[in-house]
Amino acid sequence: MSVERALWEHDAIGLAGLVRKGEISPQELVDAAIARAEATRPDINAIAEPLYEAARTRAKTIDRKLPLAGVPFALKDLGIAMKGVPTHGGSRIPAFVADFDSVMTERHLAAGLVPIATSTSPEHGLRLMTESTAFGITRNPWNTAHTSGGSSGGAAALVAAGVVPVAHASDGGGSIRVPAACTGLVGLKTSRGRVPLSPLVTESWYGLVVDHAVARSVRDSALLLDLTHGPDPLSPYAAPPPRGTFAAAAARDPGKLKLAVYRKSPLGLPISAETPTALDTAMALAREGGHTIEEIDLPYIGRDFIADFARTVAAAVAGAMRIEVLRVGRSVSGDVERATRLMSRFGEIVSAGEIYAGLQRLHATSRRLITETAPYDAVLMPVIAHPPLACGAMDPKGADAFIEDVLDRLRLARLLKFKPLFGQLMDKSLWFTPWPAIQNVSGQPSIALPVHVTDAGLPLGIQAAGRPGDEETLLSFAAQMEKISGWQARRAPLQMPA
Repeated sequence: MSVERALWEHDAIGLAGLVRKGEISPQELVDAAIARAEATRPDINAIAEPLYEAARTRAKTIDRKLPLAGVPFALKDLGIAMKGVPTHGGSRIPAFVADFDSVMTERHLAAGLVPIATSTSPEHGLRLMTESTAFGITRNPWNTAHTSGGSSGGAAALVAAGVVPVAHASDGGGSIRVPAACTGLVGLKTSRGRVPLSPLVTESWYGLVVDHAVARSVRDSALLLDLTHGPDPLSPYAAPPPRGTFAAAAARDPGKLKLAVYRKSPLGLPISAETPTALDTAMALAREGGHTIEEIDLPYIGRDFIADFARTVAAAVAGAMRIEVLRVGRSVSGDVERATRLMSRFGEIVSAGEIYAGLQRLHATSRRLITETAPYDAVLMPVIAHPPLACGAMDPKGADAFIEDVLDRLRLARLLKFKPLFGQLMDKSLWFTPWPAIQNVSGQPSIALPVHVTDAGLPLGIQAAGRPGDEETLLSFAAQMEKISGWQARRAPLQMPA
């Protein structure tokens, strides 16, 4: 088998095994990944910064005994630092160049991973489609006319295109799970506090953001979590330690689980017929695995919940823009996209008191959610309400005019009409994917599972949300689903090697 074919067909654990056995060298793997990155780059546009020469240098000296020795990898161009590598955050604001590695980067390197590039993100991770003025449109390897999702859309596109078998990703409102659902990958949103974001930040978006990866296989996701989890001294909180290893959890039978399924859109908006089909496919696989399923409703997860989430994000964006102004020493208003600028202005309008009150409401709802779903080992629910959208389908120009109108009316009426106006804004911006924010607020783990491909040939994954701190059950269940369905063998059709 050629190195190029091995890169396409094997997951990260498989490739590391070939390196340990001496069948492939780290240099060969990295060279093959770079060649594939360049071959697919015009089609998917998923690279922010190539790190090719540094990767080749690292591959020459890698310890082949490391668990993921020589495996090509990508870091997201947002929320993580690697010494000397520009981080753009998908923006035209002058890049931040760190003189340190994030704790996660240190752990990636210690595992033997070799970063060959940073992957594209929408500006500051604010959209669930990876399209930016700074880097253009990132496209789906299953059909390049469609989105790979966001905000970790570049990471997902690189994995789905066979450039790397696993890639770093982050999730503040679905940014791991949405790209995974759009590109036929496994995407684990970890529990709050499972992995550190430090020292770049101690927390992001008031604790909504977590880091992990998009992966080709469940076992890769599990092993990578074993190699990267655990707090460091700057972590503001820590998830409960696992009972064993995540890899062991993914390798064992889950037993008979009690599952729930939640179908409704929290915004009450229309859902494509393909989405319940994907959910039904997941339920059929779960029943084949011997699990029981009960339909549930979550009536308290509605417009007010989503609006509080969105206000919280807007306030965080406003704060981030203030930090950028201090960093570059001037206004950045002319550097950012209009949608980002307007979101920041929205965040400035909302008072600190409102944000605090909204966070308390979110926490109270989370406590109710966690308590009422505690009898279930996992809750199945959609990730996206529609199959992967056509590129440009959520053109920010149309949304911006709507947001501008909302802001103008808020200036005139202040808070008298705040809730209905904000509800309209949420309808406009979150109709594609209203579910993932639930677990970002509650801090629960949730894993996107690539259970379905539409008749048009587009992936459409669903998610399984678990109890706080219980990634082990999710990984065991996901691995069983993977085995029953055979999805791990699926590959995007983009330029498959001969």
